[in-house]
Amino acid sequence: MASSTTEGASSKELLEAQSHLWLHIFSFINSLSLKAAIELGIPDAVHSHGKPITLTELATKLSIPPIRIPNFQRFMTLLAHNGFFTVTSTGNGDAYEITTNSIPLIKEKGACITPFIELMLDEPLMLPWQSLSSWFRTEEPSTAFEKAHGTYLWEATGTMPGFGKLVREGLGSDSGSITKVLIEDCGDQFRGVKRLVEVAGGTGTIALAIADAFPDVKCTVFDLPHMIEALEKSDKVAYVGGDMFERIPPADLLILKWVLHGWNDEQCVEILKNCKEAIPTKENGGKAIIIDKVMDTSDGVHTKQTETHLHFDMHMMVHSTGKQRTEAGWKTLFDAAGFKEYKILPALTGLRSIIEIYH
Repeated sequence: MASSTTEGASSKELLEAQSHLWLHIFSFINSLSLKAAIELGIPDAVHSHGKPITLTELATKLSIPPIRIPNFQRFMTLLAHNGFFTVTSTGNGDAYEITTNSIPLIKEKGACITPFIELMLDEPLMLPWQSLSSWFRTEEPSTAFEKAHGTYLWEATGTMPGFGKLVREGLGSDSGSITKVLIEDCGDQFRGVKRLVEVAGGTGTIALAIADAFPDVKCTVFDLPHMIEALEKSDKVAYVGGDMFERIPPADLLILKWVLHGWNDEQCVEILKNCKEAIPTKENGGKAIIIDKVMDTSDGVHTKQTETHLHFDMHMMVHSTGKQRTEAGWKTLFDAAGFKEYKILPALTGLRSIIEIYH
């Protein structure tokens, strides 16, 4: 029997449905246009000009040949529509300026996330989406990433040429804005701390920033051996290679940024139990800080933040065994690992939260 919704839809409603579908069909154009804008260096070129830059000036600066300028104008129209640039009419044609949305795309800014965007939109992470429907119909492998590439995501960082560097730089670039909040708004977290370990720390961006701000804290970057070996080292922090599923170096404070969302519940409990073994009790100054998403999927909540959380949840499903979690989901993990208390700090708003856990 046909659904009553399909039987009762008017012609106008069906046209609106088609428009809704077209919007989703062509949404990939927004993502890939942003990638192209970064590759062309548009945000940096507009910013460095110091004043509104005309289309002709921008094209000249970026070595866009004259034959491409009409197409380039259409491209800039989309980027401006998407909120990355303002456009005003001048006597010399349209002129563009940076918006707040494009500040994270400027390389000289401390919170530049262009390597993260390049990682998310590069072929190794895009290809598994083409395998999603066939992956749903099979019991193995565990992820669409493995179906597409024949290996797990984190194994691929050590075996796929160039991919490990892309991951390190991409995830490391995202730490800039988080580190600023940690130090400026949560600086009390580090007072009295003698030993800090950034678990699965990648480039060690957070550990390095904390070492600069709090020289008395001995900071360590802990990650897989091949990740550590590939890093450009600093004498401000120690580097330890290892496996967080086996043992985590002892510390007063552990930081796990975007780590647990990449693993299933059983794996997270295993990691958290090792965290518990690595730190003292709360009474003796021990704690772990988790920087991750806390989803809100309440009925009626339909915001851009909710949509982004859902997209990230799909991203983790396709590329790993992990997922995004609600507060209740996080509490279940903490309880299972033996942590007796947790606290979600209000310092981060929007897409991520700072969660303190103690035992």
